[in-house]
Amino acid sequence: MPDSEVDAIIAGIDDWRGALLARVREIVVGADPAIVEDVKWKKPSKPEGVPVWSRDGIVCIGEALKSAVRLTFPKGASMADPKNLFNARLDGNTVRAIDFAEGAKVPAAALKALVREAVRQNV
Repeated sequence: MPDSEVDAIIAGIDDWRGALLARVREIVVGADPAIVEDVKWKKPSKPEGVPVWSRDGIVCIGEALKSAVRLTFPKGASMADPKNLFNARLDGNTVRAIDFAEGAKVPAAALKALVREAVRQNV
């Protein structure tokens, strides 16, 4: 079920990043019917918070950065990534991320498989 706060975050991004975050969101929530959508980490510098998708723990986090939409996987370093989607935060011990630049084609099937792998890490 869509979270209205995530709707508001996406609606508040009035350029390509909003559309891309909406597309990524659609893929993430479509990967597993038990994924729960939420907003976390509201603070003065980011009062709207950050979209988070969870199932028995955080699966991934979505953010619109200045020049990319980032999908961060807290347990990414221990996940299989056969399509080599991870392209950011590669030197950390646990976290991995995917940065989608303007005009990037989102590989839906590969991303869905990665989300399912993240769910498996949690369950």
